[in-house]
Amino acid sequence: MFPTEPAAINNGFGALLKNRDFMLLWMGQLLSQLGDKVFFVLMIALLANYPPLPGLAENSMYSILMVAFTLPAILLGSAGGLFVDRVSKKLVLVGANVIQALLTLLIAFSPRDFILFLILTFAISALAQFFAPAEQAAIPLLVRKENFMAANALYSSTMMGALIVGFAIGEPILSWAKTFLGTDYGQEAIVAGLYSLSALAFLLVNFKSEHKTLSDRTAFIHPWTDFKEGLRYLKKNRLVLNAMLQLTTLYCVFAALMVVSIRLAADFGLKQQQFGFFLAAAGVGMVLGAAMLGHWGDKFHHKPLPLIGFLVMAGVLAMFTFTHNLLLALTLCAFLGLGASLIGVPMQTLIQHQTPPTMYGKVFGFQNHAVNIALSAPLAITGPLTDALGLRTVLISMSFVVATVGIWAWKNTRRVLQDVI
Repeated sequence: MFPTEPAAINNGFGALLKNRDFMLLWMGQLLSQLGDKVFFVLMIALLANYPPLPGLAENSMYSILMVAFTLPAILLGSAGGLFVDRVSKKLVLVGANVIQALLTLLIAFSPRDFILFLILTFAISALAQFFAPAEQAAIPLLVRKENFMAANALYSSTMMGALIVGFAIGEPILSWAKTFLGTDYGQEAIVAGLYSLSALAFLLVNFKSEHKTLSDRTAFIHPWTDFKEGLRYLKKNRLVLNAMLQLTTLYCVFAALMVVSIRLAADFGLKQQQFGFFLAAAGVGMVLGAAMLGHWGDKFHHKPLPLIGFLVMAGVLAMFTFTHNLLLALTLCAFLGLGASLIGVPMQTLIQHQTPPTMYGKVFGFQNHAVNIALSAPLAITGPLTDALGLRTVLISMSFVVATVGIWAWKNTRRVLQDVI
């Protein structure tokens, strides 16, 4: 399931701590993702300052704003990857954050027009679609292959940590900014500051080997031709395609869990807005699992980690239906996150190992696109299914699907490896 030669020397996180350029990349990632999460909170908070359009209720305004924020992920996921292959990744990372900072400040000084607010929100979210594949493609340029597992573990931990911390501290930070920096622009200045610090961190990164991954001929290739070339590569390299499918399934489960956790919160006597406790517990488990893989990943080289991860997640989902104790439920969520890390970290590492440098942008763009769609679809259908079938039926069904996908992926990958070898 992880077909790479064991590293002769692998110091886990210790090797990464000595890698100045990677640590700057990591700091930039952390600041940028915190900026994204706090901006999401800011976006909701600012909506109260905008007069509604004629015939538009408040809930409808929230829905339209959410669409403006999520639509770029569906429309531009692959396009961002194609762009990354054609220009400097450093330019994309720095430029995306600088423009996001400027657009955030522009919100503060723009007239209170809801349509303009939607346009600015769409633009800030669209820039993130170029940032994500550039960031993922930058890791193989800065890290030795034997440390890919540790790098991806840290990347996954940071992504989940930013999700937990960003939403948790978003409101207090914005309230503090509003009090001490002023009501006119203080909140926007805080978010713009996070984006600016991220851009500064990326500006200091030295991409020594980046010129080797930029192909001169891509400047003369039509983007549609480039897009089809990426599809052909994925069809040909079934190992990468299989890993991408497993990652997509993983994100589908987490998206469904976001909806289900609202019902779980009510069942365990919590307020519905406290559903974040379950997501936070899963995030803690994922961080712990990623840390374990990052430090001791080479010792698990021959273990079918994704299969174990899928089976753990399937077992946890099934056990939820028989659990009535809140502490036990949170512990199960932590194990769910641990199982997720056994899928996400090795599969992301496998994709980086198997993808040639000239295809980084295309492959990571496709991955970003697939993940964004995977996050959107379950959010739309899980709620109605839960209302129609009941929470227990949905959880049991999810458990069965997750276990089936895990076993299928394991058997399929074994066949692919036999063909490769």
